[in-house]
Amino acid sequence: MKKKLAIISANADQIPLVKKAKEMGIETHCFAWDKEGYIDCKGIADYFHPISIFEKEQILEKCKELKIDGITSIVYDYAVPTVAYVAQNMGLTGNNYEDALVHVNKYKARERFFQKGVSSPHFAVARKKETPAMSGFKYPVIVKPTDCFASRGVMKANSEKELKEALERAQNFSFSDEAIIEEFVTGAEVSVDSISWKGKHYIFGIRDKVTSGAPYFVEMAHHEPSQLSMESIAKIENEARKALDALNIRYGACDTEIKITEDGEVYLIEVNARMGGDKSCELIGYTTGHDYLKIAVNVALGYWEEPVITHKYHTGVYFLSKECEWIKQIIENKDKYQEIAEAEITKEELFPLQSSADRSGYFIYKSDKKKIWSDY
Repeated sequence: MKKKLAIISANADQIPLVKKAKEMGIETHCFAWDKEGYIDCKGIADYFHPISIFEKEQILEKCKELKIDGITSIVYDYAVPTVAYVAQNMGLTGNNYEDALVHVNKYKARERFFQKGVSSPHFAVARKKETPAMSGFKYPVIVKPTDCFASRGVMKANSEKELKEALERAQNFSFSDEAIIEEFVTGAEVSVDSISWKGKHYIFGIRDKVTSGAPYFVEMAHHEPSQLSMESIAKIENEARKALDALNIRYGACDTEIKITEDGEVYLIEVNARMGGDKSCELIGYTTGHDYLKIAVNVALGYWEEPVITHKYHTGVYFLSKECEWIKQIIENKDKYQEIAEAEITKEELFPLQSSADRSGYFIYKSDKKKIWSDY
């Protein structure tokens, strides 16, 4: 009998997950609000259930009726609590629901990091119509919505005047009208891709990131494996594992963002308790040979085989936007470049970057060494 996998959300980000599960012979059930922009997997998944991902009790009852064997979602942060709620109430592989509520709130997560001794920037919460406590802060600071993702609402503030603008912007992106103010840390930024099983964290890759810089810091390119020193890599891995422990993440894929200063100090930026976006799954496959998505599906179904992780190639992804129009010509002429593994234009119009949603395409390279296509 086929295993049954519940997938929370049916937007375009879930399409690779649905296809992978079906390739594995698994029956797929997608749950999402039945409205354009939310139902890209309708017709791809074996079954579509028109229930909003926020209706966790309804989804639980349907999953009990279906007798699902596992539940998951990728990339989409808003699905994290519902996945945990259903898994916990059905005795399936997953994280604790109360912890999951912390996972999707940047302020609550920061509090947890502080309590558990994870190296973090100074921070404070800012609620609408309240004056934030700025004691201990020096400008510049970085402002983010506490409960929004994909760089939406993120802004650097260099003064009290800019802080007011940044707070209003972040709070408008927030479901709870809250923003978090953080000390601005300079240095190299990386993403750490991991999968946890019974509280042990397996690191599959560390990606060097290139961002658009101030004021919005949208990611423009990633390169893997990281070119940082072995000493720096060891510090990053140690801090990432401490952060995952602090959030009590026991199962599944996570994307942890870290900065390391010129002095070698490591700071935890944030943990996303789901698989990373920005083609991280594909990059891991090209560098390690591991099918990261398949492993994540197996974890959701309660199956684990300890991986041996080695890096065989260098890979990277470049994203198309108004700031780097040169990428469009490379994508359109991808057959001329033997290193290009994938390339796609997703939108004809090019936009200036304010969030990840403003990107219009990408290409991925695979090479024996890090490939710099152009200086940003």
